[in-house]
Amino acid sequence: MRAIEACRTATLGGHVEECSQCAHLRVSYNSCRNRHCPKCQNSERVRWLANRQQELLPAEYFHVVFTLPAEIAAIAFYNQELLYRMLFHAAAETLLTIARDPKHLGAEIGFFAILHTWGQNLLFHPHLHFVVPGGGLSSDHSRWVACPPGFFLPVRVLSRLFLTLFLEALQQAYQSGKLKFFAELQPLRDEARFSDYLAPPRQAEWVVYAKPPFGGPQQVLAYLGRYTHRVAISNQRLLHHHDGNVTFQWKDYRRKGREKSRQMTLASGEFIRRFLLHTLPHRFPRIRHFGFLANRHRRQRLALCRQLLFSQVTELLPESAACHQVSQALDQTPLRCPKCAQGILVHVRFLPAYRWPAQPPDTS
Repeated sequence: MRAIEACRTATLGGHVEECSQCAHLRVSYNSCRNRHCPKCQNSERVRWLANRQQELLPAEYFHVVFTLPAEIAAIAFYNQELLYRMLFHAAAETLLTIARDPKHLGAEIGFFAILHTWGQNLLFHPHLHFVVPGGGLSSDHSRWVACPPGFFLPVRVLSRLFLTLFLEALQQAYQSGKLKFFAELQPLRDEARFSDYLAPPRQAEWVVYAKPPFGGPQQVLAYLGRYTHRVAISNQRLLHHHDGNVTFQWKDYRRKGREKSRQMTLASGEFIRRFLLHTLPHRFPRIRHFGFLANRHRRQRLALCRQLLFSQVTELLPESAACHQVSQALDQTPLRCPKCAQGILVHVRFLPAYRWPAQPPDTS
């Protein structure tokens, strides 16, 4: 929280820029570079998108979401790093296993996953977003196996395998004493109570759904720009801060057939509490790659996929406004003076940072 408060303020230091023509001065303060900061994620998103351009394939792309039921999410809140890893592993293994099955696709697929822990109302709601090309490599890597147009894998089959794999891993973690229970979950330390607690989730249909396919690489790049480096709430959704209350916009997806956009007002303390619910464990990676996009053999497998799809690398780069914006954002050309538009802004002085948690000195 201190990082977000101090972002782009004198606390973190900065530098002074001077125009080479009109001597106009501009002060720029440093960013906190915290991955939970709404201000700092845009530049990181641009860099990540630029790296992803070369990995896009000329195929239909699908968006698949895996969600934990409320009972399991409650356990995850007190065991975040452990259960987030289990969530990644169970969901990825589900996709890989069903895709390899000759009854469905019969291919080795590749994809990446993005962890989100929030719902529109900022409450704790861990789930994974998967972006998957519509096809994969045959078992002998001799051909590309494409999905039927508009259809990836049966979500009910995915849901049942995901449930089985995750609950098996959860039971093993409980038996080995890795799970911790606090507050309202303390009774689950008793094995019989824990077993009873898992009875409803075992019988439920876990939420796995596939959204309509993106289409081509252009749509994928536009989607990634919105989802990959999001934080729990963006500045655009914040509407008012008045009398110790914060009002923000949210979508209520339970209002089927009615207007989903609504407004919610929370006390400032409650708003901050909900925002901080989504602070990830230290250094925990929230974007991971699997299958033929796994880091250890991504370059070789992508080259093979392109060869089998008879596509040149240059054809894979999206000719879109989003791609142009990425290249512009990464351009390191000197900045023009905003006052005279003729000169170049040059660094002339660096401003030291103050140590945290000490406050800047009073210069009034």
